[in-house]
Order: sequence, then structure tokens, then C-alpha cells
Amino acid sequence: MSPAPISPVDGPLLEVTESRTADVGGIMVRRALRRHGRRTVGAWCFADHMGPASGQGGLSIGPHPHIGLQTVTWLFEGEVLHRDSLGSEQPIRPGQLNLMTAGHGVSHSEEAPSGGGSRVHGMQLWVAQPSSTREGQPAFEHHAALPVAELPGCRATVLVGALAGMRSSARTDSDHFGADLTIDRRTTIPIEAHHEHAVVVATGRIRIGTSVVEPGHLAYLAPGRDELPLDADVQSRLLLLGGSPFTETISMWWNYVARSTAEISQAHADWTARAARFGTVASPLDPIDVPPPPWTEPGGR
Repeated sequence: MSPAPISPVDGPLLEVTESRTADVGGIMVRRALRRHGRRTVGAWCFADHMGPASGQGGLSIGPHPHIGLQTVTWLFEGEVLHRDSLGSEQPIRPGQLNLMTAGHGVSHSEEAPSGGGSRVHGMQLWVAQPSSTREGQPAFEHHAALPVAELPGCRATVLVGALAGMRSSARTDSDHFGADLTIDRRTTIPIEAHHEHAVVVATGRIRIGTSVVEPGHLAYLAPGRDELPLDADVQSRLLLLGGSPFTETISMWWNYVARSTAEISQAHADWTARAARFGTVASPLDPIDVPPPPWTEPGGR
């Protein structure tokens, strides 16, 4: 889908693009970010809007590897059990945040709670780590409570970074932030003019200038504005993501964020060989394997 037309009243570049759909662990997701032509918004490099969905077994994603990124998991409904190769076993529920830092290598699973069948609705996000930390040790943190900013017409829960004078205690390796906004009328969000931003709507619909943004779309806003007017005629919930433009060139394939295809090839060879780099996850689910990167195959690029 081509970007929506840009109106002069929208100010600095505003474009609205359609998400792709995919099945991930038995749950339908709308993949808003990692797309051709826009790899990052700030350091954010991946945004999956999961559900809402109810399944017989709930979410079921077996152990799989990551390098060079942070996973940020945020739920609106349901429960997910996180297990990782660091020995973490942490349920996450609405209002709580799981943040895993991959560094040189980590593996984890995302599972339905005991008994399964949980309705799941949430966001799975990735943040590209900068060169200063991407080869570091993996880590995991759980935040049971997060700061909330009350603005006229808007309640903003700050997941990472800072917004409207409130700062999350979650780790950030670069100048970026993310917040969950509930909006029931016209509101104006104070933002940093040097940041670029993305809006991903979970429920309802909002207007930014003349553009309407609904679930299944991402609205991108270029740097150059210090406030973001949002208008909602029904109660709406969205994620606002932003940060300084990420200037490092990244290579992404499957679950890896690197700087070259050679790094990805080595990471995938290590995962396939079950090298110590990725450890093991105490999960009842089978590890996930996929074929090698296409450039390693005869005739691949």
C-alpha cells in the first residue's frame, strides 16, 4: 500500500502505511514495523501488534535466538510466560513490562500460562542495540509497575525512556522512548523535536491532522515538531514510539539484528549447532529452526 497523501497542515512529514499480517505462535499479528523503505523509527526496528485472539492453546513460540536487540513485551489483555537461557521464568500481565537484552546472544520462549487458552492482545517490539552494547552480555528485567503521566484527554504509561516529565526505570541503550496512550478526546502530547515518531493504534481510531489511523497501520512522523495533536472520537489506545534517528546501518534477518550478513550467518550457524552462545531454555516447547539465510545457498545473494 502506498503512503497516504500528505497534507500541508500536517507539518513535517507524516505518512500512514499498512501493516502486514502474519501468524506467529498461533496468533495473528499485524507487523507494523520492519518494512521496505523504513527499517527503524529511532532505535525501534520491529513492532508486532498481536491479536486480540483467543486460542485453544494460547501463544506458543518455542525457544529461538536473538542477537543485537532488546525485546519489549507489553500486553493489553491476557498473560504470557517468558522463559530464557538466563534462567528467567516470568509471567507478564497487562500493566507490566518484560525487557530482554540479547547482546551477543540469548534465546527465549513465549508461552501460554499453565492451562493455556488465554486471550492475548499486546505488542511485541524490538529495539536495535547500538554498537556500544550490542556485543555485551544478555540480560532480562521485569517491571511490575510503570510511571503514568496524566494529560488532558490522555493517560500515558511510559514503558521505556521519558515522556511528559515521567521516566521509566527500564533499561535504554539509546535515545528512545515508548508509551501506551489511552485517549478519549482531543489531546496534545509534548514530544522532542529532534525525535522521529511512530503511532501504532491497538483499539479505536485517531486523527493526526487530516490522517485517520486505525489498527493495522503505522503513522510515521519525521523530526521537526515539539507537540503531537491527536484527536479521538471514540476511546482509543495506541503506542507512541520515538527517538533520535538511528544512524547505524543494520542488517536484519529472522531474529537477528546485526551489521552484516556475515554476522547473521555466523549467529545462525551457532544456533543451528546449539552453541553455548545461545544457552538453553527450560521450555516444554521444541526449539525453532529455520533454513539458513538465502545468501548462503547456491545462487543466493
